[in-house]
Amino acid sequence: MSASIHPNLTVKSRNHQPNVTCSNPTIKTLYYSNISLSYPLSLAALLCSSPKSNFNHLARILVAQSSSVKPQPGKHETMASAPSSSETTAERQRVTAPYGSWKSPITADVVSGASKSLGGISVDGDGRLVWLESRPNEAGRSVLVKEPGKPGDEPVDITPKEFAVRTLCQEYGGGAFSISGDTLVFSNYEDQRLYKQSLHLEDSPPLPITPDYGGPSVCYADGVFDSRFGRYITVREDRRDSSSNPTATVVAIGLGEKDIKEPKALISGNDFFAFPRMDPKGEKIAWIEWCHPNMPWDKAELWVGYISEAGDIYKRVCVAGRDPKYVESPTEPKWSPKGELFFITDRQNGFWNLYKWIESANEVLPLYPLNAEFARPSWVFGLNSYEVIQSDEQKTLIACSYRQSGRSFLAMIDVRHSSLSLLDIPFTDIQDITSGNNCLYVEGASGLLPTSVAKVTFNDEKSEGIDFQIIWSSSPDCLKYESYFSLPELIEFPTEVPGQNAYAYFYPPSNHVYQASAEEKPPLLLESHGGPTSETRGVLNLSIQYWTSRGWAFVDVNYGGSTGYGREFRERLLGRWGIVDVDDCCSCAKFLVESGKVDGTRLCITGGSAGGYTTLAALAFRETFKAGASLYGIADLNMLRAEMHKFESHYIDNLVGSEKDCYERSPINFVEKFSCPIILFQGLEDQVVPPGQAHKIYAALKQKGLPVALVEYEGEQHGFRKAESIKFTLEQQMLFFARLVGHFDVADEIAPLKIENFD
Repeated sequence: MSASIHPNLTVKSRNHQPNVTCSNPTIKTLYYSNISLSYPLSLAALLCSSPKSNFNHLARILVAQSSSVKPQPGKHETMASAPSSSETTAERQRVTAPYGSWKSPITADVVSGASKSLGGISVDGDGRLVWLESRPNEAGRSVLVKEPGKPGDEPVDITPKEFAVRTLCQEYGGGAFSISGDTLVFSNYEDQRLYKQSLHLEDSPPLPITPDYGGPSVCYADGVFDSRFGRYITVREDRRDSSSNPTATVVAIGLGEKDIKEPKALISGNDFFAFPRMDPKGEKIAWIEWCHPNMPWDKAELWVGYISEAGDIYKRVCVAGRDPKYVESPTEPKWSPKGELFFITDRQNGFWNLYKWIESANEVLPLYPLNAEFARPSWVFGLNSYEVIQSDEQKTLIACSYRQSGRSFLAMIDVRHSSLSLLDIPFTDIQDITSGNNCLYVEGASGLLPTSVAKVTFNDEKSEGIDFQIIWSSSPDCLKYESYFSLPELIEFPTEVPGQNAYAYFYPPSNHVYQASAEEKPPLLLESHGGPTSETRGVLNLSIQYWTSRGWAFVDVNYGGSTGYGREFRERLLGRWGIVDVDDCCSCAKFLVESGKVDGTRLCITGGSAGGYTTLAALAFRETFKAGASLYGIADLNMLRAEMHKFESHYIDNLVGSEKDCYERSPINFVEKFSCPIILFQGLEDQVVPPGQAHKIYAALKQKGLPVALVEYEGEQHGFRKAESIKFTLEQQMLFFARLVGHFDVADEIAPLKIENFD
């Protein structure tokens, strides 16, 4: 046993963060994110011993930050240990320079090169991890990669160079591949067809299993294998008749046939479908469906269908979503090896919790009620927040992650005893988890760890983790910049509504080489996340460190309407988008000014997509910020309603309301209220927020005489994937704010673009 990373744990409350008790005398406490985590000090040796590990330096950081005492955090919960009060020699020798002008090795090239992201994880028949990674240096191409068979070997690309794995289902995609044994099925980006590929035969090319429709007019996502009938069950989105209103169905595709045939429709008749999941015997299928005007997190239904000998569904039962006593949004159904159906819903306490279906009575029972979120909103297909890792006569164990008080936890639920125990690992943010051979693969991050995939190995009883090993990292070399990192502080601040608070992660300026004069306060860049039904998380993000290492303060806001805090908090935005989010962002900035942390004369705001709308609305309808950057943001809500793709075509109705409401909250209609500089960034192939939005607001602001710039990218869609686009966007934002608001010269050599009404 390398190290015990799961001390003895007891859960003392179902409505609060579990209390952690530890009997191991060798444990010291590490201040990681907004809570203290307990580990044996031998974790350092564990991390250092990982083959080809880039985390030996991290291990030293963990040990160096260890301490046995930490004051209880209040509303300002720091995500790092407090520095010593004594000034070190290095601190005395720091260069004094204005905030924002500091030199940093975390360049835009470093950020763009480290912007790999995950599109899903799975395990093949040999028990080896397979992950889907996007590569900015390959124009955002997404590639499937397999864990090496031997320690020290390099990971192996599965996807041939002429393919890219990505689906355009519901525009945002997700669930682009599935693995069963040594068989892989994936969606190819260029033609959107499904292909089958052998994972054991290296020279075996991918073969199409869906028809060629002459273009990417039919998309597939969220597929699973049906071993009973030798077929592949998947969600299909058919745009042949209408690109704006495609037809959604769940279809079956033969895997053993020589001739490609038209997929067979199994489930149809509603606007949207997700999570088709087969039971172990192939006799039942579970799925989620919903209809306009709902989004899947507003209201959805969980169904089970019974499958005949011919492979058709002959009987259907609604498990959740139609009970008039509840407004709920069930998600992520999953069958155990014994044929038990589990799922997540928010029917009782307003938080997404785990439930079990009692088939004989068509009833559902909660497994462990907790005021915490065990799921995320289904913006993409293929989410996987829990796994049934043991299901036999002795016990049923479910490994799961949940989110509470601004951080994530990894836990084990004993279904029979309705008990929960924590698995204590260095991640404070967890996305998907996947079960392996006596282990879990966990996608996570923290204030010191970038997005990574770790292998957590269990003991024989699956009662504790005995090994933690990083398998994949989005930024494997980033820890060499550790001395420049700003660690996030979780803050809770009052909003415009008495008694209501919102949340944010604050990153102070941090650079061990520089300091500012005692009289100066740093400029602030506030980010408003996209969605808007989404959540920002306090994890290591080099895009943020780019700013803080140059002397900027940065704050990432979870305004009312964000996820992670339950349905009541999420629904603050219903009918009030453009009001609550804007007010909360302004309140957060003012809170930081009043706290003495930032310069109130140098407040800037940025955001992408829905966050771009919040940015423009804040600049139009409030006077808090002095400049802004909108990335593929929305200026005209009625224009967006007319052009919106099917998945979100009624989203604005719920968030804003009538055509009149949309007019009154559209920044484009109140250009006379803008009074500060704005820079705009837009992908020319964006199907979610079309380029016309950026063109329209740019022309209006230019005519008004305000300093404004527009950057457009060919080949970019909703969200920038190419390294050169990511780099240019970051650099030009920095230079724009420095020239127009910051009153300092940037240390980097950046060629300025022309700013209308300024240059």
